[in-house]
Amino acid sequence: MSKITLKLTQQLKQASNRKLIKDTTLERWFTGGELAADVDQLTDHLRGLKVGHGDVVLVCLPNTAVYPVLAQAIWEVGAVMHPVAATLPAVKLQSLLGAHDYVASVVAPGLVDAVTVARQTTVAKLQLNTAPELSLIRDLNVTSHAAATPTDEDLALILNSVGAAGQLKWVGLTHNHLRHGAEDTLISQRLTPHDTTMIVLPLSGVNAQVTSVLATRLSGGRLVITPKFSVHRFWPQVHANHVTWISVTPALLDRLLLDPAARASYPGRTNLRFVRCSTSLAGDKLMQFEQRYQTRVLTGYGLAETANQGTLNPFAAPKIGSAGKPVGTDVAIWIDGHVTRASRVGGEIAVRGDHVIQRYLEPQPEAFYHGWLLTGDRGYFDEDGYLFINGPKKAMMNRGGEGIAPTHVNNALG
Repeated sequence: MSKITLKLTQQLKQASNRKLIKDTTLERWFTGGELAADVDQLTDHLRGLKVGHGDVVLVCLPNTAVYPVLAQAIWEVGAVMHPVAATLPAVKLQSLLGAHDYVASVVAPGLVDAVTVARQTTVAKLQLNTAPELSLIRDLNVTSHAAATPTDEDLALILNSVGAAGQLKWVGLTHNHLRHGAEDTLISQRLTPHDTTMIVLPLSGVNAQVTSVLATRLSGGRLVITPKFSVHRFWPQVHANHVTWISVTPALLDRLLLDPAARASYPGRTNLRFVRCSTSLAGDKLMQFEQRYQTRVLTGYGLAETANQGTLNPFAAPKIGSAGKPVGTDVAIWIDGHVTRASRVGGEIAVRGDHVIQRYLEPQPEAFYHGWLLTGDRGYFDEDGYLFINGPKKAMMNRGGEGIAPTHVNNALG
């Protein structure tokens, strides 16, 4: 068993009677024992459908408590999860299924017919603690493999990033990538079993998957999963669930800062230790947010290709406007065919480390230089070793309130 699947299994076992994950749609907390039972049922059905080592499972679901247990079950049989946005239209979902060999799919009830209509499939209907209705769809025309205990080097998660010309890039993260990225996050953010985070970003993205779910689970903390960000419900949910930290985008912080309903719903005091956000948040807005809502904002930099880890402003000495200092990551500036860490030298940000990919699933050799991943973002270090981002080489796009750099992942934020 890989180290991360072992840790996830141990977490549920050790907290069998403790409430670990709350689904705000169902308005229910689930204990470690209830979550472990769901993992066991899912792995049994995956094995029964002959989904196994190296097989890719497409997941198109809204944010619910079933997401973390489904991911764990997929990994435990040695399979690979490819999550896509829950808002993906049926036509695009069918196109994706037609272009790639997915052994199985798990989609929202309204999309089951779109998956099965033109394929020879078998469908297992499950009733789980975390999902009253869930369909595992096995494509019988795609060859599968026997289930096998995963190793640290096995592929675990596929994420899509967007290239400079608008083309999709396929990012493959191994069990090791996920573990190291999550562990670096929990250390840099000082997470403990007493922490509770609330997920408002899509669970189809690296931010929610690694920074929020995996880092929190490895820390022994608790998760509150919302279907999506709500400017009206944000502060009441933070207050009611004793949330201690949260990861959001600059666009969402903007809305919380400017929306009268958000300001009116702020209870005046919460348990929120900090908010994690990308460095693209303007310094004046950061200070306004901290003053208005009596918490701190930690800015950082990470990509899908780095399991969302890279840099983060340290608690003790944050520097407004910067992306902080490298955390478990080798970061340098690539310029004129070489890398440097000299201060005030601008160029393309290059990264490498135990959580950084060394290749894309579809070859992109131009994105790498002697083991370094060239991110496509420009920046420099100051004299104190803080990274400052000048911006991407190509224009940023925006989708659903999340900043998207064409050269990397949808959730390219810290």
